[in-house]
Amino acid sequence: MNALQIIEIGLNTSNMIASGYLSDLTDEEMLHRPDPNCNHIKWQMGHLIVSDHQMINGCVAGTLSDLPEGFAEKYSKETSQSNNQEDFDSKSTLIELQEKQHAAIKSALANFSEADLDQPGPESMKDYAPNLGAALNMIAAHWLMHAGQWAVIRRQTGRSPIF
Repeated sequence: MNALQIIEIGLNTSNMIASGYLSDLTDEEMLHRPDPNCNHIKWQMGHLIVSDHQMINGCVAGTLSDLPEGFAEKYSKETSQSNNQEDFDSKSTLIELQEKQHAAIKSALANFSEADLDQPGPESMKDYAPNLGAALNMIAAHWLMHAGQWAVIRRQTGRSPIF
């Protein structure tokens, strides 16, 4: 097994866990906050999509197609406190965009060599993504970190654990 295969396993595992936690939540439940100081899932998903996009395109420009116009602004720190359903995309739109972006990341990964993983990351992300390999690893870890919060929301909405 090589580094590219390990990264792919990480991406697939985090995607499987996040998708599982989201599978039966409604749009309304995705606005649930486990604590008033926590972000709801809809905002977190948008934040994750924007973060993935910035990390990958910051390492290898043009790897991912542009996000919909205004998407990054819709999921900025300034919007994180909104509970208005209309301020955010639907669950189906978020999942569709995440799946499209995940597929594009995996497609790009299939064309990278292990040497490509050393390509420098964006200067603004040097602390946690100094190169492409770290950025790809961070994407998987970032989704898992947020999915851990979603497990709490699932329990608060009366669901049993699924993992």
